[in-house]
Amino acid sequence: MKESSKEWSLSKQDERLGLLLWFRISRIYNQSIRQSNQHLKKWELSAAQFDVLVQVGSHERLSQQELADKLFVTKGNITQLLSKMEQMGLIKREQEWKTKYLSLTEKGRELFQEVVPQQEQFQAAQFSGLDEEEKKQLLQLLRKIQHKQRKE
Repeated sequence: MKESSKEWSLSKQDERLGLLLWFRISRIYNQSIRQSNQHLKKWELSAAQFDVLVQVGSHERLSQQELADKLFVTKGNITQLLSKMEQMGLIKREQEWKTKYLSLTEKGRELFQEVVPQQEQFQAAQFSGLDEEEKKQLLQLLRKIQHKQRKE
């Protein structure tokens, strides 16, 4: 226990700065999700449904487990989401022995072709307040944080 408390020991100023950064990143993320959900309403999609559409559409065929791994969720967590998308006519599920495979329907492929480029442009525009060098610097800093988290 002493080792881990020593590992996390920060000065009060570093702790405050770290908290301010965490809160700012959290607010930006939440705001971005709200704006994405609003943008995706044109296609009657949520951000979660869009993520599924992108993952399944980017592969010819994907198992439900592979999809869960790509979305960093459990297989059970996406069951309801997949059922809804199946009812919408966007995906189809096929059972082969113990594995469920997912693919886009024709309607799903058409939606994929329409929505993905527009959503990508919308997401990229979230950083339009930064010049190219600032975007590269932010990306580098975020990678550095992520790399440190993986080590812990």
